[in-house]
Amino acid sequence: MTRILAVDDEPQILRALATNLRARGYDVELARTGESALALAARKHPDLVILDLGLPGIDGVEVIRGLRGWTSVPIIVLSVREAERDKVAALDAGADDYVTKPFGMDELLARLRAALRRSVPAEEHAVVETPDFRVDLAAKRVTTPAGEVRLTPTEWHIVEVLVRNAGRLVTQRQLLQEVWGPQYEKETNYLRVYLAQIRRKLEPDAARPRYFITEARMGYRFEARVDGHPSGAGRAEPV
Repeated sequence: MTRILAVDDEPQILRALATNLRARGYDVELARTGESALALAARKHPDLVILDLGLPGIDGVEVIRGLRGWTSVPIIVLSVREAERDKVAALDAGADDYVTKPFGMDELLARLRAALRRSVPAEEHAVVETPDFRVDLAAKRVTTPAGEVRLTPTEWHIVEVLVRNAGRLVTQRQLLQEVWGPQYEKETNYLRVYLAQIRRKLEPDAARPRYFITEARMGYRFEARVDGHPSGAGRAEPV
């Protein structure tokens, strides 16, 4: 059964959404705050999110950014905000569609079906555990048994891209484009500097990395599982 997470601080809208979606066979989860929306999404892994922007606490745009840290789930924004800048901010943060209140239920359901058709199911995890540290992609935090590790925004962005692609090679060009933008795709020295900093903060032995692996002249790979020995053991790992 397709699971929909509906997020709105207006009880009557939540009731209307729940009634109409359940009548059409959807499994529905409801949240009234941004914080509860992120927690439910991490726990329930919905197939689509319907999200109001004007929420108490964390607003809708921040919820979108939090979700996009670890999932590509379709997000349909539902908001009374009609200004173009609000729509642009939501879409730039990662929303897939935008419906302005008041809305017709038939139109919303049509957009929901279209978004689900376009989506590609994927197994995604908000939290990635290793024997030495824990990466919470939704909360944008890295912790060890000693406590939270302070990463700069650029260090976090690199970690996020690599962890989201765990086990897969991320080319130097792809990493540079995602973190700094297309105009920096040849600045490979940036990656060497920042990967060295990340390894010093997260690897048990920065000189023999277990998790943030260099593929010479190609790119980098994050390995979450370590089976009895460092996955980088026995190879030279340039920083």
